Amino acid sequence: MKSRINIVIIFFACCAVLCAAGCKKAEVKPVVGLQVITTLFPLYDFARTIAGGKAQVTMLLPPGVEPHTFEPKPEDMIRISHAGLFIYTSKYMEPWAEKIITGIDNKFLRVVNAGERVTYRAGADEDDHDHDHDHKAGGEHGHDHDHKGMDPHIWLDFANAALIVDTILDGFIAADPANGALYRQNAETLKTRLAALDERYRNSLAGCSTRKLLHGGHYTFGYLAHRYKLDYHALSGISSDSEPSAVRMAALIREIKSSGTEFLFAEELLSPRLTETLAQEAGVGVLMLHGAHNLSRADMSRGVTFFDLMERNLEQLKKGLKCRAQ
Repeated sequence: MKSRINIVIIFFACCAVLCAAGCKKAEVKPVVGLQVITTLFPLYDFARTIAGGKAQVTMLLPPGVEPHTFEPKPEDMIRISHAGLFIYTSKYMEPWAEKIITGIDNKFLRVVNAGERVTYRAGADEDDHDHDHDHKAGGEHGHDHDHKGMDPHIWLDFANAALIVDTILDGFIAADPANGALYRQNAETLKTRLAALDERYRNSLAGCSTRKLLHGGHYTFGYLAHRYKLDYHALSGISSDSEPSAVRMAALIREIKSSGTEFLFAEELLSPRLTETLAQEAGVGVLMLHGAHNLSRADMSRGVTFFDLMERNLEQLKKGLKCRAQ
């Protein structure tokens, strides 16, 4: 991964040198308004809502691509270099971002670390020991924040999502103060919707027959579970390509059987094959949850929003945890 990023940086530096030496510039179509590049879908959806038509917002991650294994290409760096605002989640979610932006020669580019106000939580290791403590992005508690065990799925706690909105808003106002009033109004509307979503989750998940959220995939829903006091067990760690051990798989099957749950959860955009195998072994069904990192091409073309995905998740959770109707 590091070598790939270094190659990208060298490639871009070489292009800059050649052009400075007199190469003919490629014709670039003029753009109107603030150009915003985001990495993941939650940032894209929040940014386009805040923009309200006053900025052109695009997502770096292609539809359907798994973000944990995404590697930026030289053309991605060129796209960022032409933008006025680049928004990424954090060094835990996009470890390549901070290194790549150092190679961009654009003094007008503003970079937004959308997770800088958020309190991070540690993920779980392969043995599913939940490290139940929090970490401020600024480095409180004396912890090493290059620790790879930090859970990067911060947007699945809707209080964190509201902080992300505030941080993105600051970036918009700094880049385009003339439209600041509109951006503030749109951000406040967005935060009001997040607060209402949080209240629906809290009320809907308050009276469930089981508090166990059993997930046959990587550790994605830790923030959601912590906020609503669910007992979360995932098959593997925070990286989607982490390999669960046979011991861990056997332990999860035992957990399913002893809990009396009727469903094991899988994650959309990732292969459910292993989850389905475990569910069949344990004699339970499978329900899908969405981590909201990205969208499928079909969902993207339909204009699906972050709120659509979270409402879909809530319905699945209510069914899987056997929650009473409110």
